[in-house]
Amino acid sequence: MTFSSRTLRRATVLAMLLASAVPAAARDFRIAVGDGAGGTQEALGLAFIKALEEKSGGADSARLFLNGQLGDEQDTVTAAATGTLDFSILAINNITPFSPSVGTLTLPYVILSLEDAEKITQGEIGQQMVDRTVEEAGVRIIGWAYSGFRVLTNSRKPVTTVADLQGLVVRVPKNEIMIETYKSWGINPTPMAWSETFAALQQKVVDGQDNPYMTVHAMKFDEVQKYVTNIRYIFSIEPLIVSEQLFQSLSPEEQANVLAAGQEATLASGQFLRDQEAQIKTDLVAKGMEISDPADGEAEFIERATTTVWPKFYDSIGGKEVLNGVLASLGRPTVE
Repeated sequence: MTFSSRTLRRATVLAMLLASAVPAAARDFRIAVGDGAGGTQEALGLAFIKALEEKSGGADSARLFLNGQLGDEQDTVTAAATGTLDFSILAINNITPFSPSVGTLTLPYVILSLEDAEKITQGEIGQQMVDRTVEEAGVRIIGWAYSGFRVLTNSRKPVTTVADLQGLVVRVPKNEIMIETYKSWGINPTPMAWSETFAALQQKVVDGQDNPYMTVHAMKFDEVQKYVTNIRYIFSIEPLIVSEQLFQSLSPEEQANVLAAGQEATLASGQFLRDQEAQIKTDLVAKGMEISDPADGEAEFIERATTTVWPKFYDSIGGKEVLNGVLASLGRPTVE
Protein backbone atom coordinates (compact mmCIF):
# COMPACT_ATOMS: atom_id res chain seq x y z
CA MET A 1 0.00 0.00 0.00
CA THR A 2 1.46 3.35 -0.96
CA PHE A 3 1.86 6.25 1.43
CA SER A 4 -0.92 8.19 -0.30
CA SER A 5 -3.33 5.26 -0.23
CA ARG A 6 -2.60 4.59 3.47
CA THR A 7 -3.17 8.28 4.21
CA LEU A 8 -6.40 8.26 2.25
CA ARG A 9 -7.63 5.17 4.07
CA ARG A 10 -6.82 6.66 7.48
CA ALA A 11 -8.56 9.87 6.53
CA THR A 12 -11.60 7.91 5.42
CA VAL A 13 -11.73 5.95 8.71
CA LEU A 14 -11.29 9.17 10.71
CA ALA A 15 -14.11 10.82 8.78
CA MET A 16 -16.37 7.85 9.48
CA LEU A 17 -15.56 7.98 13.19
CA LEU A 18 -16.26 11.69 13.34
CA ALA A 19 -19.51 11.25 11.46
CA SER A 20 -20.61 8.55 13.88
CA ALA A 21 -19.99 10.94 16.77
CA VAL A 22 -22.40 13.49 15.35
CA PRO A 23 -26.13 12.66 15.43
CA ALA A 24 -27.20 11.81 11.92
CA ALA A 25 -30.62 13.37 12.27
CA ALA A 26 -29.65 16.46 14.23
CA ARG A 27 -32.45 19.02 14.10
CA ASP A 28 -32.91 22.59 15.21
CA PHE A 29 -36.59 23.29 15.82
CA ARG A 30 -38.23 26.70 15.83
CA ILE A 31 -40.32 27.77 18.83
CA ALA A 32 -42.54 30.83 18.45
CA VAL A 33 -42.92 32.87 21.64
CA GLY A 34 -45.44 35.68 22.01
CA ASP A 35 -43.79 37.44 24.98
CA GLY A 36 -40.44 39.12 25.37
CA ALA A 37 -37.36 38.12 27.33
CA GLY A 38 -37.59 37.58 31.07
CA GLY A 39 -41.13 36.18 31.21
CA THR A 40 -42.68 32.81 31.89
CA GLN A 41 -42.94 31.89 28.22
CA GLU A 42 -39.21 32.31 27.69
CA ALA A 43 -38.46 30.40 30.90
CA LEU A 44 -40.64 27.49 29.77
CA GLY A 45 -39.00 27.48 26.34
CA LEU A 46 -35.46 27.50 27.74
CA ALA A 47 -36.28 24.68 30.17
CA PHE A 48 -37.78 22.65 27.31
CA ILE A 49 -34.74 23.15 25.06
CA LYS A 50 -32.35 22.13 27.85
CA ALA A 51 -34.34 18.98 28.62
CA LEU A 52 -34.76 18.06 24.94
CA GLU A 53 -31.04 18.37 24.26
CA GLU A 54 -30.25 16.18 27.26
CA LYS A 55 -32.80 13.49 26.44
CA SER A 56 -31.88 13.31 22.77
CA GLY A 57 -28.16 13.18 23.47
CA GLY A 58 -27.69 16.40 21.56
CA ALA A 59 -29.50 15.14 18.48
CA ASP A 60 -32.26 17.73 18.81
CA SER A 61 -32.29 21.34 19.88
CA ALA A 62 -34.45 24.38 19.31
CA ARG A 63 -34.36 28.17 19.11
CA LEU A 64 -36.79 30.66 20.65
CA PHE A 65 -38.19 33.49 18.54
CA LEU A 66 -39.43 36.04 21.07
CA ASN A 67 -41.83 38.98 20.79
CA GLY A 68 -44.03 37.41 18.15
CA GLN A 69 -41.28 37.27 15.51
CA LEU A 70 -42.98 34.30 13.86
CA GLY A 71 -46.46 35.80 13.91
CA ASP A 72 -49.38 36.63 16.15
CA GLU A 73 -50.09 33.91 18.73
CA GLN A 74 -53.27 32.71 17.01
CA ASP A 75 -51.45 32.66 13.67
CA THR A 76 -48.84 30.32 15.15
CA VAL A 77 -51.56 27.78 15.97
CA THR A 78 -52.56 27.72 12.32
CA ALA A 79 -48.93 27.48 11.23
CA ALA A 80 -48.28 24.56 13.58
CA ALA A 81 -51.49 22.80 12.50
CA THR A 82 -50.44 23.02 8.86
CA GLY A 83 -46.90 21.87 9.59
CA THR A 84 -45.11 25.12 8.73
CA LEU A 85 -44.08 25.78 12.36
CA ASP A 86 -42.62 23.31 14.84
CA PHE A 87 -43.57 24.63 18.29
CA SER A 88 -45.31 27.64 19.84
CA ILE A 89 -45.80 28.98 23.36
CA LEU A 90 -48.92 31.11 23.65
CA ALA A 91 -51.60 32.32 26.04
CA ILE A 92 -54.31 29.70 26.47
CA ASN A 93 -57.01 32.14 25.34
CA ASN A 94 -55.35 32.19 21.91
CA ILE A 95 -55.75 28.45 21.42
CA THR A 96 -59.37 28.43 22.64
CA PRO A 97 -60.79 29.58 19.26
CA PHE A 98 -59.30 26.43 17.72
CA SER A 99 -60.06 24.06 20.61
CA PRO A 100 -63.11 25.40 22.47
CA SER A 101 -63.07 22.85 25.28
CA VAL A 102 -59.77 24.31 26.52
CA GLY A 103 -61.77 27.49 27.13
CA THR A 104 -62.98 25.93 30.37
CA LEU A 105 -59.70 27.08 31.92
CA THR A 106 -60.38 30.66 30.84
CA LEU A 107 -63.80 30.87 32.47
CA PRO A 108 -63.57 33.54 35.17
CA TYR A 109 -62.72 32.38 38.67
CA VAL A 110 -62.43 28.68 37.84
CA ILE A 111 -58.74 28.54 38.81
CA LEU A 112 -58.02 30.24 42.12
CA SER A 113 -54.35 29.39 42.71
CA LEU A 114 -51.16 28.06 41.13
CA GLU A 115 -51.86 24.76 42.86
CA ASP A 116 -55.27 24.59 41.14
CA ALA A 117 -53.59 25.20 37.78
CA GLU A 118 -50.97 22.51 38.34
CA LYS A 119 -53.52 19.96 39.52
CA ILE A 120 -55.73 20.47 36.48
CA THR A 121 -53.10 20.59 33.76
CA GLN A 122 -50.92 17.77 35.08
CA GLY A 123 -53.79 15.42 35.85
CA GLU A 124 -56.56 13.58 34.04
CA ILE A 125 -58.39 16.78 33.06
CA GLY A 126 -55.24 18.12 31.43
CA GLN A 127 -54.77 14.94 29.42
CA GLN A 128 -58.36 15.13 28.21
CA MET A 129 -57.67 18.66 26.99
CA VAL A 130 -54.51 17.51 25.23
CA ASP A 131 -56.50 14.83 23.41
CA ARG A 132 -59.25 17.27 22.42
CA THR A 133 -56.75 19.83 21.16
CA VAL A 134 -55.10 17.26 18.89
CA GLU A 135 -58.51 16.44 17.45
CA GLU A 136 -59.92 19.96 17.29
CA ALA A 137 -56.86 22.05 16.43
CA GLY A 138 -54.28 19.73 14.89
CA VAL A 139 -51.69 20.60 17.53
CA ARG A 140 -50.57 18.78 20.67
CA ILE A 141 -50.04 20.43 24.06
CA ILE A 142 -46.81 19.04 25.53
CA GLY A 143 -46.14 21.55 28.31
CA TRP A 144 -47.68 24.32 30.36
CA ALA A 145 -46.34 27.63 31.62
CA TYR A 146 -47.87 29.10 34.74
CA SER A 147 -47.83 32.89 34.64
CA GLY A 148 -50.14 33.84 37.48
CA PHE A 149 -53.35 35.84 37.60
CA ARG A 150 -54.13 38.35 34.89
CA VAL A 151 -54.06 41.57 36.88
CA LEU A 152 -55.62 44.73 35.48
CA THR A 153 -53.37 47.65 34.60
CA ASN A 154 -54.35 51.12 33.40
CA SER A 155 -52.90 54.59 32.93
CA ARG A 156 -55.74 56.68 34.38
CA LYS A 157 -56.79 55.84 37.94
CA PRO A 158 -56.79 53.27 40.74
CA VAL A 159 -59.48 50.62 40.31
CA THR A 160 -60.84 48.72 43.32
CA THR A 161 -64.55 48.34 42.45
CA VAL A 162 -66.69 47.53 39.44
CA ALA A 163 -67.82 51.17 39.50
CA ASP A 164 -64.20 52.30 39.10
CA LEU A 165 -63.98 50.40 35.83
CA GLN A 166 -66.64 52.50 34.17
CA GLY A 167 -65.24 54.85 31.54
CA LEU A 168 -62.01 52.92 31.02
CA VAL A 169 -61.11 51.56 27.60
CA VAL A 170 -59.59 48.13 28.26
CA ARG A 171 -57.82 45.97 25.70
CA VAL A 172 -58.58 42.24 25.77
CA PRO A 173 -57.55 39.40 23.46
CA LYS A 174 -59.96 38.35 20.74
CA ASN A 175 -61.55 35.87 23.12
CA GLU A 176 -65.30 35.77 23.69
CA ILE A 177 -65.11 34.58 27.29
CA MET A 178 -62.86 37.45 28.30
CA ILE A 179 -64.96 39.95 26.34
CA GLU A 180 -68.14 38.75 28.06
CA THR A 181 -66.47 38.91 31.47
CA TYR A 182 -65.77 42.61 31.07
CA LYS A 183 -69.28 43.14 29.77
CA SER A 184 -70.60 41.52 32.95
CA TRP A 185 -68.72 44.25 34.80
CA GLY A 186 -70.48 46.93 32.77
CA ILE A 187 -67.94 47.95 30.12
CA ASN A 188 -67.33 47.04 26.48
CA PRO A 189 -63.67 46.04 26.15
CA THR A 190 -61.61 46.51 23.00
CA PRO A 191 -60.49 43.23 21.36
CA MET A 192 -56.97 43.65 19.98
CA ALA A 193 -54.10 41.48 18.78
CA TRP A 194 -51.28 41.06 21.25
CA SER A 195 -48.74 42.46 18.80
CA GLU A 196 -50.63 45.78 18.72
CA THR A 197 -51.15 46.18 22.46
CA PHE A 198 -48.03 48.03 23.63
CA ALA A 199 -48.35 50.68 20.92
CA ALA A 200 -52.06 51.12 21.68
CA LEU A 201 -51.29 51.69 25.37
CA GLN A 202 -48.43 54.03 24.52
CA GLN A 203 -50.61 56.10 22.18
CA LYS A 204 -53.55 55.94 24.65
CA VAL A 205 -55.82 54.30 22.10
CA VAL A 206 -56.73 52.14 25.09
CA ASP A 207 -56.34 52.93 28.78
CA GLY A 208 -55.55 49.50 30.11
CA GLN A 209 -55.16 45.75 29.68
CA ASP A 210 -54.84 42.65 31.81
CA ASN A 211 -51.93 40.23 32.00
CA PRO A 212 -49.89 38.47 34.69
CA TYR A 213 -47.18 40.34 36.56
CA MET A 214 -44.63 38.25 34.66
CA THR A 215 -45.89 39.59 31.35
CA VAL A 216 -46.32 43.17 32.59
CA HIS A 217 -42.66 43.07 33.60
CA ALA A 218 -41.35 41.26 30.51
CA MET A 219 -43.19 43.60 28.14
CA LYS A 220 -42.16 46.74 30.09
CA PHE A 221 -45.76 47.87 30.56
CA ASP A 222 -44.58 49.99 33.49
CA GLU A 223 -43.44 52.45 30.82
CA VAL A 224 -47.03 53.02 29.65
CA GLN A 225 -49.18 52.02 32.66
CA LYS A 226 -49.43 53.39 36.20
CA TYR A 227 -52.06 51.47 38.18
CA VAL A 228 -52.41 47.75 38.91
CA THR A 229 -55.46 45.99 40.36
CA ASN A 230 -55.01 42.49 41.78
CA ILE A 231 -58.07 40.93 40.18
CA ARG A 232 -57.96 37.11 39.96
CA TYR A 233 -60.51 36.40 37.26
CA ILE A 234 -58.19 34.32 35.10
CA PHE A 235 -55.05 32.44 36.09
CA SER A 236 -52.89 32.62 33.00
CA ILE A 237 -51.80 29.25 31.69
CA GLU A 238 -49.71 29.20 28.54
CA PRO A 239 -49.43 25.93 26.64
CA LEU A 240 -46.40 24.78 24.71
CA ILE A 241 -47.76 23.19 21.54
CA VAL A 242 -46.12 21.05 18.88
CA SER A 243 -47.32 20.53 15.34
CA GLU A 244 -49.16 17.20 15.32
CA GLN A 245 -47.77 16.60 11.84
CA LEU A 246 -44.26 16.96 13.21
CA PHE A 247 -45.03 14.86 16.29
CA GLN A 248 -46.38 11.97 14.22
CA SER A 249 -43.31 12.09 11.96
CA LEU A 250 -41.07 11.34 14.95
CA SER A 251 -40.00 7.88 16.05
CA PRO A 252 -41.51 6.52 19.30
CA GLU A 253 -38.25 7.31 21.09
CA GLU A 254 -38.22 10.87 19.74
CA GLN A 255 -41.85 11.36 20.74
CA ALA A 256 -41.02 10.17 24.24
CA ASN A 257 -38.14 12.67 24.42
CA VAL A 258 -40.39 15.54 23.39
CA LEU A 259 -43.10 14.60 25.91
CA ALA A 260 -40.62 14.10 28.74
CA ALA A 261 -38.92 17.43 27.98
CA GLY A 262 -42.32 19.14 28.03
CA GLN A 263 -43.11 17.60 31.41
CA GLU A 264 -39.80 18.75 32.88
CA ALA A 265 -40.34 22.25 31.52
CA THR A 266 -43.83 22.32 33.06
CA LEU A 267 -42.48 21.52 36.52
CA ALA A 268 -39.77 24.14 36.08
CA SER A 269 -42.37 26.75 35.14
CA GLY A 270 -44.28 26.34 38.40
CA GLN A 271 -41.09 26.83 40.36
CA PHE A 272 -40.13 29.84 38.23
CA LEU A 273 -43.40 31.58 39.14
CA ARG A 274 -42.93 30.82 42.84
CA ASP A 275 -39.38 32.18 42.73
CA GLN A 276 -39.94 35.30 40.65
CA GLU A 277 -43.39 36.86 41.08
CA ALA A 278 -42.88 38.56 44.45
CA GLN A 279 -39.65 40.19 43.31
CA ILE A 280 -41.29 41.34 40.08
CA LYS A 281 -44.04 43.10 42.05
CA THR A 282 -41.38 44.88 44.08
CA ASP A 283 -39.55 45.91 40.91
CA LEU A 284 -42.72 47.29 39.30
CA VAL A 285 -43.50 49.38 42.40
CA ALA A 286 -39.93 50.68 42.34
CA LYS A 287 -40.54 51.73 38.74
CA GLY A 288 -43.57 53.79 39.77
CA MET A 289 -46.55 51.45 39.49
CA GLU A 290 -49.23 51.56 42.20
CA ILE A 291 -50.86 48.27 43.24
CA SER A 292 -54.36 48.00 44.74
CA ASP A 293 -56.55 45.09 45.89
CA PRO A 294 -60.22 44.87 44.88
CA ALA A 295 -62.72 45.92 47.54
CA ASP A 296 -64.59 43.32 49.62
CA GLY A 297 -62.40 40.44 48.54
CA GLU A 298 -63.43 40.92 44.90
CA ALA A 299 -66.97 39.75 45.76
CA GLU A 300 -68.83 41.91 43.23
CA PHE A 301 -66.45 41.00 40.40
CA ILE A 302 -66.84 37.30 41.21
CA GLU A 303 -70.62 37.34 41.56
CA ARG A 304 -71.21 39.16 38.29
CA ALA A 305 -68.76 37.08 36.27
CA THR A 306 -69.68 33.59 37.47
CA THR A 307 -73.45 34.07 37.36
CA THR A 308 -73.48 35.86 33.99
CA VAL A 309 -70.57 34.40 32.02
CA TRP A 310 -70.43 30.73 32.96
CA PRO A 311 -73.91 29.84 31.62
CA LYS A 312 -73.21 31.54 28.28
CA PHE A 313 -70.36 29.16 27.50
CA TYR A 314 -71.54 25.76 28.66
CA ASP A 315 -72.28 24.68 25.10
CA SER A 316 -69.06 26.06 23.59
CA ILE A 317 -66.79 24.27 26.07
CA GLY A 318 -68.50 20.95 25.44
CA GLY A 319 -71.26 21.05 28.01
CA LYS A 320 -71.79 21.94 31.65
CA GLU A 321 -70.32 18.56 32.60
CA VAL A 322 -66.90 19.67 31.32
CA LEU A 323 -66.86 22.57 33.76
CA ASN A 324 -68.21 20.36 36.53
CA GLY A 325 -65.41 17.88 35.89
CA VAL A 326 -62.85 20.63 36.45
CA LEU A 327 -64.62 21.96 39.55
CA ALA A 328 -65.00 18.48 41.04
CA SER A 329 -61.31 17.73 40.47
CA LEU A 330 -60.54 20.82 42.57
CA GLY A 331 -62.97 19.88 45.33
CA ARG A 332 -65.25 22.79 44.49
CA PRO A 333 -69.06 22.83 44.28
CA THR A 334 -70.40 21.96 40.84
CA VAL A 335 -73.11 23.90 39.01
CA GLU A 336 -76.67 22.68 38.68
